[in-house]
Amino acid sequence: MHGLQFLQDLAVVMLVAGLVTLLFRWLRQPVVLGYLLAGFIIGPHTPPFPLVQDENTIQILADIGVVFLMFSLGLDFSFKKLKSVGVPAFVTASIEIMAMIGVGYALGSLFGWTPMECTFLGIMLALTSTTIVVKSLRDAHALKERHGVLISGVSIFDDIFVIFVMILLPGFAVSGQLPAGEVALTLARLFIFLVAAVVIGLIAVPRFLRAVGRLGSDEMLLIVVLALCFGVSLLTVKIGYSAALGAFLIGAMMAESRELGRILRLTAPIRDMFSAVFFVAIGMLINPSFIWEYGVPVLVITTVYIAAKVIACAVGALMAGYDGHTALRVGAGMAQVGEFAFILATLGLSLGAIGPHLYPVIVAVASLNALIRPYLTGYADRAADVLARQLPAPMLAWAHLYSGWVGRLREGRRQNAAMRHVRSLVWQLLLNVALIAATFIAAAVLVRWLQLPLAWLPEWTGGARTIGWLGAALLTLPVYVATVRKMQAMGMMLSEIAVSGTTGGARGPMLRSFLANVFLVVQVLGLALFTVLISLALLPPLYVSIVLIAAIALLAAFRGPALNAWYTRAKFAVLETWTQPPHEPEEEHPMPALLREARMEPFILAPGAAAVGKLIRELQLRSETGASIVAIERDGKTVVNPDADFELRAGDSLLLLGSAEQLLRARAHLARGPAAE
Repeated sequence: MHGLQFLQDLAVVMLVAGLVTLLFRWLRQPVVLGYLLAGFIIGPHTPPFPLVQDENTIQILADIGVVFLMFSLGLDFSFKKLKSVGVPAFVTASIEIMAMIGVGYALGSLFGWTPMECTFLGIMLALTSTTIVVKSLRDAHALKERHGVLISGVSIFDDIFVIFVMILLPGFAVSGQLPAGEVALTLARLFIFLVAAVVIGLIAVPRFLRAVGRLGSDEMLLIVVLALCFGVSLLTVKIGYSAALGAFLIGAMMAESRELGRILRLTAPIRDMFSAVFFVAIGMLINPSFIWEYGVPVLVITTVYIAAKVIACAVGALMAGYDGHTALRVGAGMAQVGEFAFILATLGLSLGAIGPHLYPVIVAVASLNALIRPYLTGYADRAADVLARQLPAPMLAWAHLYSGWVGRLREGRRQNAAMRHVRSLVWQLLLNVALIAATFIAAAVLVRWLQLPLAWLPEWTGGARTIGWLGAALLTLPVYVATVRKMQAMGMMLSEIAVSGTTGGARGPMLRSFLANVFLVVQVLGLALFTVLISLALLPPLYVSIVLIAAIALLAAFRGPALNAWYTRAKFAVLETWTQPPHEPEEEHPMPALLREARMEPFILAPGAAAVGKLIRELQLRSETGASIVAIERDGKTVVNPDADFELRAGDSLLLLGSAEQLLRARAHLARGPAAE
C-alpha cells in the first residue's frame, strides 16, 4: 500500500509540474519558476487540501535532487576555464560577494531579524544562478563576448564560494561563531582534500571513463557514471564533508573527460527529473500567509538586491580593468538569485538557524527577480550609453586611464618570464605538499579505522602506527624526490633574481651559488618540519624513525631518477587531461544553398592518419572544412549520422557530405588532423 501511495504522490508531482512548466515555457519564463509554482499548488498550505500525502518521501527524492544539481554544476565546471578567466573574474567575484553579504545583513537588520538570519540572507543574495545566467548568454550568442567571458568566470567563483559556504555554515549555524583559527584549520584541511581529490581524479577518472566509453554501450557508461556520482558522494560523507561536495567533485573530474558529451546527454533526463522534484519540494514549503505577511520585505529586498548586485558587479569589473559599458553589462547579467540559495535556506531551516519566514521570502525574491531580469539585461546597453553621456568628462578620463594601467600591468606580469616560472614552481610545490599531507592524513585515518591486529610486531616498533607511517612515506617518496628537485630549481631562480649580472659583479656567481644553497636548505628544513607535524598521529618511536628515515634516504639516493620518472609520468597524465581541447559542441554550419551541389564521397582512415583515435567533435571537421560525416562503416556494421562523441579508428570507412571544395579540404583535414596543423 505504501508503494501505491508513493506512486500516486510522484504522479501528482510530475503531472502538475509538467502542466505548469508547459505554461511557463509558453510565457517564455524560467522553468524553475514553474516548478516552484507547481510545488505551491500541491503543497500542504494551499487550500482546499494537500495533493501529496507522504511529504517525507518527496523530501528524500529532493535530497537526491541536490546531489544531481551539484553533480551537474561540476559537469559545467572547467579547470581550464577557471585558469583562463584568472584574476579579473576573481576580483569581480570577491567585490560582489563581500558587497552582497553586507547588503543582505543590513536588510535583515532593517526588518529586525536575528544576526544568524541576516547572515544567511546576505550569503543567499551573494549567490548567482549559473544555470539561468549562462543559458541567457548562450541564447543571446554572447558567451564569447567580453562581458560574457567575464560573467562565466565570475559564475565559476560563485560556484566555488557555494562549496565553501556549505562546508562552513553547519558549524557556524550551531555555534553562532567561526573562530579565525578554526576557519583556517578547516580551509587548510579542505584545501588538502581538494588537491588530493583533483589530482587523483584527473589521473584516474578521465582514463577510466574513456575505457568504458570504448565499449560503445550507453547503458554501461550511464551506470558507471551514476555509480561514481553516488559512490564519491558517500565517500565524502564518510570523510566528514557533505554529499553535495562529493557530487560536485566527481562532476568536475568527469568534465575533463572526452566522454563529457555522452555523459551530459545520458544524465540530463535523470538530472532534470530529480531537479524538478527538488524545486517542487521547495515550492511545497511556501505558505501563502507568510508571503502576504512579508510582502513588503520581499519587494524591498528585491529592489535593493537588483540595484546592489548591478553596482557591485559593475564596480568589480571596473576594478578588474574593464570599461564602463562592459562593466554595466556584467552587472545586469549577474543580477539573478541562484537556485543554490534554496539549498542553503533548506540547510538553515533544518539546523534551526533561521525562522520559517526566511524560506518563502528568498523563494519569492528569486521568483520576482527572475521575472524582472530579462528586461534588466535587455536595457543594459541603452542604460550604459545614457550613463556614458551623463558622466563628467574627468571621471570618464580617469576610468580610461585606470583601465589602460591595469591592462599594462597584466601584460607586464605575463611578459616577466622569470617571475612567471617562479609562480609556476610555487604552485607545483604547493600541490606536492598538499598531496603529501593528504597521504599521511589518509594513512592515519585508515590505521585508526581498521585497527589491524599486529600482535606479531614487538611493542617497541610502534606497531600499526609505524606500518602506516612507512606506507605513507614510501607512497609519497616519488613526490618527495620531485619536490626537492623543484626546490633546488626554485633556489636557483630566486638567487638569479636576487643577484643580477649588474649588481653581483665579479663575485656574482659565488653569491648566487651561496644563496641558492641557502634557499634549498631552508625549503628542505621546512618540508621536514611539515612532514613531522602532519604525521604526528603515526610517527614511530625515535630510534625506529631514525632507521626508517635513513633507509628511505638511501632508497631515494639510489633510485632517485626512477622515482622522479614515476612522478613525471603521473604529472604528464594530469597535463594530458588538462590540455585536452575544450568540450564544446561543434559550431553548426549551414549546408550549401542548393542541395544539388552537395556530393557524397567515401574516405577510408589509414592507420597513420591523425584522425585515428579522435572523437568527431575533436576533429572540428564541419567548422574547419564545411563537410560532414554522415555515416561510418566498421566491421560490416554501419552507423548512420554518428554523434559527436563517436571515436574514429583505423580502417573505418567514412561517408562524407559536402561540396567538391569542402570534400577536398575534408580529405586533407582527416589525413592531417588538428594536431598537426
